[in-house]
Order: sequence, then C-alpha cells, then structure tokens
Amino acid sequence: MSRYNAKATEAKWQKIWREANTFKTDSKSDKPKYYVLEMFPYPSGRIHMGHVRNYTLGDVVARFRRANGFEVLHPMGWDAFGMPAENAAMERKVHPADWTYDNIANMRDQLKQVGFAIDWDREFATCDAEYYGKEQQIFIDFFNAGLVYRKESWVNWDPVDNTVLANEQVIDGKGWRSGATVERRKLSQWFLKITDFAEDLLGGLKTLERWPDKVRLMQENWIGRSEGLKFSFKIAETGEDLPVYTTRPDTLFGASFCAIAPDHPLAARLAEDNAELKSFAEECRKTGTTEEAIEKAEKKGFNTGLHVRHPLDKDWLLPVYVANFVLMDYGTGAIFACPAGDQRDLDFARKYDLPVIPVVLPDGEDAASYKIADEAYTGPGKMINSRFLDGMDAVDAKAALIDKAEAEGWGERTVNYRLRDWGVSRQRYWGTPIPFVHCDDCGVVPVPSEELPVKLPEDVSFDKPGNPLEHHPTWKHTKCPSCGKKAVRETDTMDTFVDSSWYFMRFCTPDEEAPFDSDVVNDWLPVKQYIGGVEHAILHLLYARFFTRALKHVGRTNVDEPFEGLFTQGMVTHATYKDSDDEWVFPEVVRARDDGSLYRTDNGLEVSEGRIEKMSKSKKNVVDPDDIIDQYGADTARWFVLSDSPPERDLLWTEAGIEGAWRFAQRVFRLVNNPPAPIGTFGAAPPEALSKTAEALRKATHKTIEGVTADIENLHFNKAVARLYEFANAAGGKCTGDGAPEVLREALETLVLLVGPMMPHLAEELWKKLGHKELVANTPWPKAIKALTVDDTVKMAVQVNGKVRDTIEVAKDMPKEEVEKIALASDSVKKFTDEGTIRKVIVVPGRIVNIVVG
Repeated sequence: MSRYNAKATEAKWQKIWREANTFKTDSKSDKPKYYVLEMFPYPSGRIHMGHVRNYTLGDVVARFRRANGFEVLHPMGWDAFGMPAENAAMERKVHPADWTYDNIANMRDQLKQVGFAIDWDREFATCDAEYYGKEQQIFIDFFNAGLVYRKESWVNWDPVDNTVLANEQVIDGKGWRSGATVERRKLSQWFLKITDFAEDLLGGLKTLERWPDKVRLMQENWIGRSEGLKFSFKIAETGEDLPVYTTRPDTLFGASFCAIAPDHPLAARLAEDNAELKSFAEECRKTGTTEEAIEKAEKKGFNTGLHVRHPLDKDWLLPVYVANFVLMDYGTGAIFACPAGDQRDLDFARKYDLPVIPVVLPDGEDAASYKIADEAYTGPGKMINSRFLDGMDAVDAKAALIDKAEAEGWGERTVNYRLRDWGVSRQRYWGTPIPFVHCDDCGVVPVPSEELPVKLPEDVSFDKPGNPLEHHPTWKHTKCPSCGKKAVRETDTMDTFVDSSWYFMRFCTPDEEAPFDSDVVNDWLPVKQYIGGVEHAILHLLYARFFTRALKHVGRTNVDEPFEGLFTQGMVTHATYKDSDDEWVFPEVVRARDDGSLYRTDNGLEVSEGRIEKMSKSKKNVVDPDDIIDQYGADTARWFVLSDSPPERDLLWTEAGIEGAWRFAQRVFRLVNNPPAPIGTFGAAPPEALSKTAEALRKATHKTIEGVTADIENLHFNKAVARLYEFANAAGGKCTGDGAPEVLREALETLVLLVGPMMPHLAEELWKKLGHKELVANTPWPKAIKALTVDDTVKMAVQVNGKVRDTIEVAKDMPKEEVEKIALASDSVKKFTDEGTIRKVIVVPGRIVNIVVG
C-alpha cells in the first residue's frame, strides 16, 4: 500500500504554484476584494511554531476566500528596524543591515516551505530605503498639517546605552538591555498629535463589531476618557492659583492634602532655593514613568510648607507636597488627595500621618462607625461627611458638585484623556531617520521631498555608547534647505511602531512612487481580516488606527478604520524540562523509561518535567518547524496547529498531537488512492435513485460542506477539523448499491476540496489523482445542496422510569401515537415494561419518549 511522501509532494506543488504565479493578486480584477493580513514578523532569524500557527490561520482564510470567488490580497513583509539588530551589531561585530537581511532570507525560505498562499511580489522590509523614504514623506505631510511637533519632554533615559527607552523597555526600574537604573531626563523630542483624534478613536471602537470585546475594552481604557472638574486652588501664602483636574469632585470634602509632580513648575521654582527638595526631585526621576513602576514604588513626598485653600471652605487649608506618584503629563500635574477613595493617596497619608476622612458610605455600613482601614474604598455608595452632599448617591453628588462649581464660577466641567501624544524620537541608528535639519537661522526645517529618502549611512561604528548617527563624522552635517547655510541633520530616528502603522497600505501598491496609490488603497481597505497576537492589542493597533485617520486628514485616503475584522490567536505552548544539573533541556532529547521517569538521551542525566509555558528559546521548550516539516511535512504541521484547540486559545504542542495529524494525512491519502469501493467515472453525477447507504453518505457530504463553510467563516478552525475527521470516517464506511460509485466520488472530491485550505499540498496531489487538471487553488468551493442538509428523520431516546433503554429513529413529522407504538415495540424496552404495568407514556416530539412503569 502506497504512503504519502510529504517531502517530495510539497516541494513539487510549491514549484507549480510559484511558476504559475497562482497567488499573484490582480488589483484590477472585477471580483470582490478580500484583504487578509497577519501581523508581519520581526526577522529574528528563525521562524517558530507561533509563526506557523499565526500564518496558517490567515492562509486558511485566504485560500477559502479565493475559492469563494474573491480577489484576495495576502502579502508578507518584515518589521525590520529596532534594537535587536543594533544589539547583534555590537555583540557579533556585524552591520545591522547584514544581520537583518540574512535573517529575512532564512525566514523567507522557511515560510515558503509551509506553502502559504502569499503574493511574494509585494514583499518589502521596513528597513528598505524605498519604504522608509515614503514614511519620511508621510511624516513631513503630518508636520505640514500640524500633526507633528517638537518639544522638551521627560523621558526614560538609559545612562549606559545613552538612549531613550519606551515605558515597556523599563523593567523594574532598569533598562531592559543594559540593566542600568533608568533616569528621567528632559530632552527635545518629536511627537505625533494622536490626542487630536482621541474622541474619534474612542467612538470608532463602537463600529468594530468583528473585534474581540477584550481588545476594544483595552483600547478604551488606554484612551481613558474621563469627565471631571477643572478648578484652581489658591495658595494661601502667595495668592497664586494651582490648577488641578479631578474625576471625583464628589470626594472634595475628603481632601487631606494637595500633591504636585516633581517636574511641576512650582516644584522646580521652589527647588531653586531648596537643596533638599532638589535632591528629592532628582531621586524621583530615577523611578520609571510606567504606571506599574509608580504603583510598585514606595510612596514618598516632600512637604513644601505651602498650603492651599479648599474651594468650598476658605478657612480649610491643605498642605502641599511634592509626591513621587504624581506625573506632570497627566491632567495638570497637580492633584487633591482623598485618601479614603484612592489607594495611592491612602498609602501616602498613612506614611505622613495625614487625615483620612471617609466620604462614600458602602451599603450596609453605619456612618457613625465606618472607618477606612488598609484599603481605600472606590465603590458606590451614599455621601457622608460632605455637608450639603450628605445622603446623595456618589454619581449624583459628582454632577451636583460640578454644577455648583460652574454656577459659582470657580470650576468648569472638563473632558480629559489618559492618552498622551505619541513620542516617536529614539536615540538609535537602526530606524527611520527623522527628515528634518536644524539651522541656526531658520530653526527646524523639513527635508525637501526631492531629497528623500534621507538614507542611513552604512559606515557606522558601535564602539561608542549611544546613537552612532550623533557621532558620525560626516552624515549629520548638511546645508539648510531654506537658506543654504550650514545645518545639522536630526539624528533621532523614529519609533518602530511608526513603521508598522501604515505598512498594510504600502502592500496595496508596493512599487508606487508615492507612499501608496490612494485609489487602490481605498479599494482594498479596510483589511477584512487581520490576525496577530493579543500583545499588540493596544499600542500597535491604536497607532495604526491613528495613522489611518491622520492620512485621511491630510488627504491621502478616504479610510477611517484600517482593520474591519481582528482575530487574536493564542500562543503555542510546551512542557518545560530541567535536568539534574538544573539546566533547561530541549524536548527532543527527553525520553521516558518504562517506569515513567525521564532522562536525557544525549548524556543520560535525570530530567524533571516543569510547567507548560509559551515556547521560549531561553527555556528550550521549543519545537523547530524545520524538524517537524522534515519529519512529517508542512501539511501535518498546519493541520495540527488548526485542530487541537480553538485558535484564540493557547495551543499545547504534543508529540501525540502531531503524530495524530500525520496519521490523518495518511488516511486521507489512502482513501483516495485506495478507496473502500469503486468510485464513479470522472464527471459522473449521482443518479436520483440511491441506495440507503449511498443516500446517507451523500447527506453526510453536503452537511459537511455546510458545516465546514460556516466554521471557516467564523474562524472556528478546530470545529472544521473535527467535522472533517468525522466525514473521513463516513467516506471510508460502507457505501453500496444504486449510485454508490458516483456518491463515493463526490464524497472524496468534497473531502479533498474541504481539506484544501488546511492541507493544500496533499489536496493538490489527490485532486490530480481524481482526474482533475485544474489546481485546487483555482477550484471553486463546493456548494451544499440545501435539501440534502435537512434530516427527514430524528433520533429519540426512550426512557423507562428515567433510564435510557433504547434509541429509535422516526420520521420528523410522525404523530405521537405512532412514535409511542414504535417505542413500546422495541425489544430493549419490552424487557423493562413486560414486568409491570405501563402507567404513562409521554412523547416529547423530536426529543424523548418517557415510559412510566409501576
């Protein structure tokens, strides 16, 4: 009996697809358009099983939509700028470009082995000058539209790497790469005005019906729209105003102190004559700017000796502290603190022995005895200790307080956002150069369009800490485009999130002289199905949504939202192993003895199994896709990553799972090459008169078409796989009598087409075996005949005294009396009814027959 040779077969069909340009997209096609895209990868050098899963999900969608008559755009590119390449340059003494492009070549070859239906003619890397030059043009467009500006800003500064770090690159207060304690430093930075679109970005979430609820909520929280009160305290000692913003004006009567950020202008002024305060502010700057860092840090303050007057009671004075948990870039950089209702305020108040006045009474508590212990109360309740607000619901009290402030003229209702403008400056080499020059006479001047791209110099050195562009001997020296005098290039490069905020548009017209052809982009966008990890649920997706709106604002597109449908797949996981020397061990060298104990095959050391975790090179719980493809074939790997769990959940990689997928591939191969019975001639349709077994198989065929179609449309790939396992069983079962050969051919052809998006190489091989000359990739998706998907009969359980004794199959519309007769005539039922008297028979149509025997 022949066996499926995956290695030879997959190489053959990949060559055929490549030579026929099977997956080349025709933007001028009259077919309806369908854009499917997976988040493009960083070229780390090797693909992993997470890549295989991610791109297989998208590939199934792409092939399915092609088969259903769509012109599909399914491209691939590389998110190629970033620090890892610079790290490699320093560690391996290679150029970042060489390291990056070598990695791209390796990963491209690996991805092609998996057989993805990708239009490779559209491939690009974000480090291609042709790409980042267009990005520079967009940046200048934004600048001209007032969406780009430069200002001094407090940043996370790594004193060893001499670069700005994003919040996510600060781990426990230290630089993620150097391990140095991060400082806060004030630098001139470039910003994109994402806050101009805050309300639109928030409102747009309501239109994204095919996004996961959790992702929309994460974005909503990140934008952080709040309605509150903006007002000013009067500083008692000086008469100056101290503006504050609060989302909880209802808690004003619980105020205990006022706090300002270490970077607040008032704090800076006071520190000029106060060495102790200056030292405290410098200490605060060693704390990261992330919310996590602020939450974890011990709450510290410096008493300025100043006081502010309470707006509702001029005789009530609140002390003013400089506090390490107040940030200058949120609100006004100053807060009033109600310790009873905010945990940070409470921690601070306990540390400095400040009053804690409860103002919101939880349900069921007694106002006379209620006190705050170690946790602030942030829930609903009635107001207490709040004078004219007492007894009101907290929500109503907030509205009443704002109304009062506006009526009396000391405050105004204000909408605020947690979202800050996007700081895109990075002090590093391997990124898109910001296309501006600095002129002593003209200031900051954009580079003219005809001089783009501003290319990165190739002759750079990483021997010195910091940005190689800054200490390059010639690159930064240029002439001002405006006056012609000597000028200096901007040496900051862009945050790599900029590169990934518009790449999906470039894919539409990758060879265009402009960043993209607007008409073509308007035709293809929004992306119908976007697929990627949930770790990008906030920043990447938010920035891409902003960029799309900004490009519309400057007249380059008519698109509001970039991604119509979003799917976030789970991770691929594997058990971890350690040997008796406490070293991590690769799974392929772990074997079990007869008694179940584990050992290493390479050195015999005992092995213990640890937790199941995301595949990670550091913990060696990885499976190399090349090894899997070499041993089992790409189709088997594809089938397994689709089959084992819902795609939004984590996938546990097991040897048993991949072997099960391999056995199924062999089984489908045998079904077609050695069918269980003779099949009909090519092109012969099933006759009207069918035997019972043939009719049953034909119904199974069309029910499977209907079910698998719905499953793929809803991205329920594991359900589709389960149906195909069941259908393969049906196709391999007994089918004889009238019409059996034709029905079996129809079943086998359908099986091949339905597994086609999942196991495309096997499908092409078997389709040819069945006599077809057209590629499966170009063959229409099978259509279910509705009449064959509807059952004429129904199975019903028969219970005697509450226990199931038999199952009967009856016509759907059979009268209750006839159903009762068939149930009572069952030999399996008679054994339990003959011994007593039948007291009652209850027939629930289509479901169950209950027989009560006394």
